[in-house]
Amino acid sequence: MKVFKKLFAGVLIAGMALNATAQSNQLTKAQGAYDAQQYAEAITLFKAAYKKEDDKPTKAEIIFKTADCYRKIDEHKQAEIWYKKAIRVKYPEPIVHLYYADAMKNQGKYEEAIVEYNKYAELASGDPRGANGAEACALAKKWIDNPTRYEIENVAQINGRLNDFSPTYASKNYKELVFTSSRDDASGKEVDGWTGESFTDLFETKIDRKGKWSKPSPLDVTVNSIYNEGASALTPKGNVMYFTRCSKAKKEAMGCDIFKSKAQGSKWSEPELLPFFANENDTTKKLVTNGHPAIDEEESIILFASDNPEGGLGGKDIWMAKWDEEKKRWGKPINLGSTINTPGDEMYPFLHADGTLYFSSNGHMGMGGWDIFKAEKLGEDSWGNVTNMRYPINSEGDDFGIIFEKEAEKGYFTSNRKGGKGGDDIYSFILPQLIFSLQGVVTDEKSTKPIEGATVSIVGTDGASLETTTDGSGYYKFDIAPATSYVITAGHPDYLKKTGKTTTVGLEEDKALVHDFQLQPIDKPIALPNIYYDLGDWKLRPESKVALDGLVTTLNENPTIVIELASHTDTRASDAYNLTLSQKRAQSVVDYLIENGIDPDRLVAKGYGESTPRTIDKDFSFFKKGDVINDAFINKYKNDEQKFEEAHQLNRRTEFSVLRKDFVPKEKPKQ
Repeated sequence: MKVFKKLFAGVLIAGMALNATAQSNQLTKAQGAYDAQQYAEAITLFKAAYKKEDDKPTKAEIIFKTADCYRKIDEHKQAEIWYKKAIRVKYPEPIVHLYYADAMKNQGKYEEAIVEYNKYAELASGDPRGANGAEACALAKKWIDNPTRYEIENVAQINGRLNDFSPTYASKNYKELVFTSSRDDASGKEVDGWTGESFTDLFETKIDRKGKWSKPSPLDVTVNSIYNEGASALTPKGNVMYFTRCSKAKKEAMGCDIFKSKAQGSKWSEPELLPFFANENDTTKKLVTNGHPAIDEEESIILFASDNPEGGLGGKDIWMAKWDEEKKRWGKPINLGSTINTPGDEMYPFLHADGTLYFSSNGHMGMGGWDIFKAEKLGEDSWGNVTNMRYPINSEGDDFGIIFEKEAEKGYFTSNRKGGKGGDDIYSFILPQLIFSLQGVVTDEKSTKPIEGATVSIVGTDGASLETTTDGSGYYKFDIAPATSYVITAGHPDYLKKTGKTTTVGLEEDKALVHDFQLQPIDKPIALPNIYYDLGDWKLRPESKVALDGLVTTLNENPTIVIELASHTDTRASDAYNLTLSQKRAQSVVDYLIENGIDPDRLVAKGYGESTPRTIDKDFSFFKKGDVINDAFINKYKNDEQKFEEAHQLNRRTEFSVLRKDFVPKEKPKQ
């Protein structure tokens, strides 16, 4: 990301001046190039000066300065080598360990970087960057092992061997891009002393119906000067462009500003300077540098990066200005505050159509040098809840300049990660649609055999309503949507309907959801589990009420059935007594169901006394399938009190049977 940094010249590191008495003419030139931010040139001069220097402390500082130049131009491998040399010759400042760790982190050497971050944390206990760096490395490893679903691809047709970065859409159909490049056919023929490459220009390219990008061509000379242009933003129609331009006088960097230009046919109008933080002829003020504009669709809000110290939080911050329609000018810029900006640098803002703010930062915790972050829109002028975009959007390198295609989860960004074609490359990204299905098997609860021709329907919170029937194996399947909850209903004319729920809300990976149904046949009485009574009593036990809540659900799922509630007793006491007792028990169940909203006309209470002993339908306890719990069976266990009472308890039961399936509620009288 060499040119990226050059498009936004920064403040030099303080406290690193070389010993003036030890400076040779060569060293003076090297220091001058360094101070002028001509880092590529300074590297050559520092190396030459080192060969002529005898003073050990000065030699150590030269090594450190050489490493720092490599750091500035993002030559991380060389920076690592030279910082290691500086440590070996005992460069005295603890910062060398931090930058050495940064260089390794920017190459994905996370374990080695953690060691140096911890050393720095010990030597500079008041600086959180050591502990934060170690934590960031641990997070980076975790994120690589658990990547997000974004798919990225190097846009090889656009990228060249040098730096190509900061794409922006140039048409409302998203088929044109304008981007920044230092490729050979840029306007300026001089070499940028910062990078050792050509100055950057703005280029445009278009994609055809076959998905092929045209050869990038530079914008006209009204936009591209002999020095650096880049980091642009265009309105949706592509007819107004805001861009960054950095000027230079002799070997002195003059900073960067934001300009505006309008399309005039195939040309662009003479750029208009946007005078944010103008010096107003006060020569005592620090020169303020602005760049990296982002504009909303209505051109009512502009976001940009600036190193303005008045109201800034350190380094470069993201600022916002609003268009004053009455005065026909931009209002006073407002700093986005500490939720977005840090003591480090925040740049390259982008406003998503949904209001989300995306930006790049080396101050928030990230994987490499620069990471891409997003922040939720909290109010009219505020954003917060900053989160890292994680891997693979972010990498061990520098990742920045992200743009989105309207509300779609697709677009482009810039990275100098491993495997690219040049320095900075443009990458495409897309978040593929999650694929979910809902499937299951519908079976007979009694026989466990599959039910063919059962109707299964789903209704989603997104308004979708789908229906299918099961095949010969009782199988059904639906394709369902992400972030949606569903109510599922399975039914058949010979069975009671059942309803279930499922959801894809919160799921972040493709998944086949499974929901099986076991339907109850309606040709035989259906026992209600745990509907038991104390001896001689008809009051419902607490556990009986819990079981009856399930019957309430069944009746609500099957609103057209009328049922008989049949209650039975054991064989103790007289027939007449048991008949009366069972009727009271059946009525207690009916009363509970009515209390819970069931129409009384759907319920028939019937007491059978001891006339119908229970027949066991499956093995359990000491009972076997087919056992009839009559007096003869029970008396076999009269000497075993536990089994004797358990057998009697099984007869004290309540069952329900479907009498009709055509219930229609009576019309309520008008009030």
